[in-house]
Amino acid sequence: MIFQDGERFRDVGGRWRVPVVFDNLIASGEMPPTIAVFIDPGHDKALELKNNRASNRSFEYDSPGDRYVRFLLEEILPEVRKKYVISDDPNLLAIGGSSSGAICAFTAAWERPDVFRRVYSSVGSFTNLRGGSVYPSLVRKTEPRPIRVYMADTSGDIDNQFGSWPWANQQMAAALQYMGYDVKFDWAEGYAHNSDFGGARFPDAMRWLWRKEQHQPVLDTRGDLGGDLTLLKLLVPGAGWELAAEGLGFADALCADSEGNLFYCDMRAPAVYRISAADGTQSLICAESVSGMEITPEGFLIACQGSKKRIIGIDSKTGETRAVVENVVPNDLALGRDGWVYFTDTGASAVKRFRLGEFVVSTVDEGISKPNGIAVTADGGTLAVSDYGGGYTWMFRIRSDGTLDAKMPVMPMRLPINQQGEFRMGAAPPYLEASKGDGMAVDAAGRFYVTSSVGVQVFDPTGRPCGVLPVVHRDQPLTTCILAGSDFNTLYIAHGTRLYRRKLTVK
Repeated sequence: MIFQDGERFRDVGGRWRVPVVFDNLIASGEMPPTIAVFIDPGHDKALELKNNRASNRSFEYDSPGDRYVRFLLEEILPEVRKKYVISDDPNLLAIGGSSSGAICAFTAAWERPDVFRRVYSSVGSFTNLRGGSVYPSLVRKTEPRPIRVYMADTSGDIDNQFGSWPWANQQMAAALQYMGYDVKFDWAEGYAHNSDFGGARFPDAMRWLWRKEQHQPVLDTRGDLGGDLTLLKLLVPGAGWELAAEGLGFADALCADSEGNLFYCDMRAPAVYRISAADGTQSLICAESVSGMEITPEGFLIACQGSKKRIIGIDSKTGETRAVVENVVPNDLALGRDGWVYFTDTGASAVKRFRLGEFVVSTVDEGISKPNGIAVTADGGTLAVSDYGGGYTWMFRIRSDGTLDAKMPVMPMRLPINQQGEFRMGAAPPYLEASKGDGMAVDAAGRFYVTSSVGVQVFDPTGRPCGVLPVVHRDQPLTTCILAGSDFNTLYIAHGTRLYRRKLTVK
C-alpha cells in the first residue's frame, strides 16, 4: 500500500501510525501481510522548505491525469520489487493519502484500476485546486471501475476560494454510491482540515478496506428523471466486454444487416468478414481493405477505399466487388433516405454525398476540422459527424431533398488530459484539443455512440452526454462501433487487433 505524504503516515507518534496499525491488523488476520511504501512529494532544492511543505506537492498530487501513477509504476514499484515480493493482483494493491494526497490516491486508481483497486481518502481535496472538482461528474458518467473507496471527512473541513471540502467530499461519496461502487463514507460534525478524525478512524478504515466480503452493487435510480437516458439504464449488471475476434492486423468498418449479422474488415489482411448473429460462425466475404462500410436493405455492401480513391460495392453473398464512385477520398459513410449516401472526406474537411443509381458526387458541408465517423438516425432525419481533430460531434438536419442544414456542434466530446500542459491553480485541467472522434452508431432509442481516444462516448438524442465506456486497451486505437446481434442489443467495437462485444439494455 502506497501512502502520499509518507513521513506523516509512517510516524508512530502521529495520528496515522501506519506501522503500528498494520502490524496489529496483520497479526489479527484482519488484513493480509502488506508492505507499506511511504513517499514524500518532490521539492525544488533551490527553494526554502517552509513548514515542511514541499514545493512540488500540489502539482504532483492535485493534477488529474496519469502522470503521477506512471511515476509510481515506472520508478517506485520497480525499486520496491527489487527488495520484496509483492503481488501482481490489483485487488491486493492499495493507495491512500490525506487532503491533496487523497485525491492523488483516487486519481491513481481511477487512471489505472488494473494496478490499484483499494483507495483510502481522508479530507480529500476534491475541489478546484487544479481541476479535481470534475470527479463527481466524471464518476456519474463513466462505466464504474472495479475499485473500493474509503472516505472520511467532517463538517469543519476547509471552505475557501477553491471550494468547499465538506461539500466536495459529500458530492464525491454520493456519486460513487449512485454508480454502485464499493464505498464507505465516514462523516462527523466539527473537527477541521487535519488528521484528527481520519487518524481516529484509520484502523477501522483498514479493516473495511481489506475485508474479504465481496461487494454487491446496489443501484438506486429513483432520482432520475423519466426521460433521462443515463448510463446506468444502458449497462447490463455484471456484463462487460467479451472478446469477439483477435489476432487481426487492424480492425475497422463495422456494420450490421437487418438480421443482426456483423460485417467487419481486417485492413491489413486484407479481408472483409461476416459473423453470424445466429451461431457466431465467421466467414470470409472478400479480400479487400476498407475503412467504412454500410449494407443496403438488399444486402449489398458499400465501402470506402480512400487509398484507392474510390467507394466500392461488395456482394455480401458472392464477395464480388466493383467500383461505385471513383476519384474521391472517403473515410467513412452512412446510408440516408431515398438512396442517398453521405461520406466524410477527412483531408478536405468536407462531407459529401451521392445517390445510388446516379453516382454524382457533391459537397454538402465544409469546415469541420477532421470529419471522420458518420451516422444517420433511424428516421433518416438527422446526420451526425464526428471530428477527429476537434472537441465536438456535429449534427445536421437532413432535408427532404437530401441536403443538410441546422449544423450545430451538439455533442461535447470528453477530451483526454494533456499531460504536457500547464496544471494551473484554480483552473480546469489542460485538455487536448482533439477528441479523435471516429466511427459511430445509433441505437433504437436514438442514442449516439462515438468512438474516441478515451472510449465509446454515449449521447442521448438531443446530444447530452450519457457517459463513457472506457477503452479496453490503452495502447490500442478504438476505431468504430456498431449495434448488432439478433436483438441489436450487442455493441461491437473495433479495437486495434481485436473485436470486442458487450450486451446493453438499449430500449
